[in-house]
Amino acid sequence: MTDHQSRAELLRSLHVPGSPLVLVNAWDAASARIVAAAGSRAVATTSAGVAWSLGAPDGDVLDRDTAVDLIRRVATSVPLPVTADIESGYGATPAEVGDTIRAVLAAGAVGVNIEDAGYDGQTPLRPVDEQCERLVAARAAADAAAVPLYLNARVDTFLRAGGDVDETVSRASAYLAAGADGVFVPGVADLALVGQLVGAIPAPLNVMAGPGMPTVAELAGAGVARVSLGASVAEAAYTLVRRAADEALGAGTYGALEGALDYGTLNELMR
Repeated sequence: MTDHQSRAELLRSLHVPGSPLVLVNAWDAASARIVAAAGSRAVATTSAGVAWSLGAPDGDVLDRDTAVDLIRRVATSVPLPVTADIESGYGATPAEVGDTIRAVLAAGAVGVNIEDAGYDGQTPLRPVDEQCERLVAARAAADAAAVPLYLNARVDTFLRAGGDVDETVSRASAYLAAGADGVFVPGVADLALVGQLVGAIPAPLNVMAGPGMPTVAELAGAGVARVSLGASVAEAAYTLVRRAADEALGAGTYGALEGALDYGTLNELMR
């Protein structure tokens, strides 16, 4: 078994209902190393944080080559399995999604999120059959590379389409049949509803957490297998930049910077 394959198998093994993999999403090599040094068992990227760090908005705007280059920087910076948020696959067709998977694997990642959000301005979500074709292409590309890629199918019903439970479960079932390994339903905050989804979806459930959400322990009790912080960590980091700028340019003080990681600590993490 190659190192790539062993990392993929490790990532797969970390998705345990009731004992969730907690992912503090990174957006560059430095944030990935900070997360790894804190004891994370894997590293996940956030497409929003990645896009912002590269001067682009989130939402299928970033081009594949730029995104994959960033994934490579993250994957080569940590000795952990890396799962990459690749938005809807950085490709207009299923074949192009397959090309993206090959590039992501070559960059060193062993897992991906692929979302079903529609960004054409016509519908909030892609048609199910169209999304399934994209997932089939992703799975086929990974299988051809002999890497057991963890394919996390993101269902955006709660973020973009009113949050219908039946549609969420129906889409999840179709995506699993198309080759997905797990299901990611961001935008669900109610613990009872999380438990309902866990019971209805026959695969590891990933939810997105942050301020105001149930704790990791509570989500574990509901049977969740993966907890992601998504873009919220990048948002908090950039908020600190804004606060520091407002304070220095306004009051001329520097209180926002108190308690920061020091130069030596950060520099040592880059060695």
